[in-house]
Amino acid sequence: MNAIAAPLDRLEAALAALDTIACAVSGGVDSLTLATFAHRRFGSRVAMFHAVSPAVPEEATLRSQALADREGWTLTIIDAGEFANSQYRANPVNRCYFCKTSLYGAIRPATTSQIVSGTNLDDLGEYRPGLDAAAEHGVRHPFVEAGIDKATVRAIARELGLGDVAELPSAPCLSSRIETGIGIDPVMLAGVHAAEKLVGERLAPRTVRCRVRAKGAVIELDGGTLAGLVEPARSALAAEVAQLFAERGFTLDVAFAPYRTGSAFLVRKLESVSTA
Repeated sequence: MNAIAAPLDRLEAALAALDTIACAVSGGVDSLTLATFAHRRFGSRVAMFHAVSPAVPEEATLRSQALADREGWTLTIIDAGEFANSQYRANPVNRCYFCKTSLYGAIRPATTSQIVSGTNLDDLGEYRPGLDAAAEHGVRHPFVEAGIDKATVRAIARELGLGDVAELPSAPCLSSRIETGIGIDPVMLAGVHAAEKLVGERLAPRTVRCRVRAKGAVIELDGGTLAGLVEPARSALAAEVAQLFAERGFTLDVAFAPYRTGSAFLVRKLESVSTA
């Protein structure tokens, strides 16, 4: 028996309980897999919404559009408008709450369908203020309802023939690279994206993140890639990254470090955080 048959049955049941569906598509493995499965099972009952923003890499938008064309989705591109919110731009510890509030608030006027997200079980084990915004907007999470974690999402993607999607690395929004408390600036995000693309082209790392911290920029790499980056190549690459930021008006020292999930996210006194 197919090992993911049971999870697929549970996922189909969760979606079948909904009349019509509006799937929020970020361009990552979770939402693309959910959107593909939902559309293949329920066709015209499902529509997709993708938000463009300075915090969303162009590659995510192009990936969403390409899959929409291939699968025959109805895909609506929206501007969530989170950069109009000074609370979002201030980059507090609950920044994601303001981001998701803007996202779901932009989708709602465009549809009467049930909004769903690609949130999976693994996401529930972390501090995710965006889930508070989802709850306030009545967003449902079919993967969670079906008891599906990240590994199973990837298995479902492979089962659906989405091999390229299944292997996508985790790719949170570009704002997640900016240390908590440092204001979110679209030009800075463009520098972050350019730096990650440059390092990706030079080193072909398994993982790369460009973090902007109070003391400068840090390029985080997977262990194998970092170990292989030695002088003088290391200094030369640091200088190239610094130049990318300088061209955008930022003077930053550049260092290298091992990759750590969410290392720009500084949790301070979470008990005092309010989304009011």
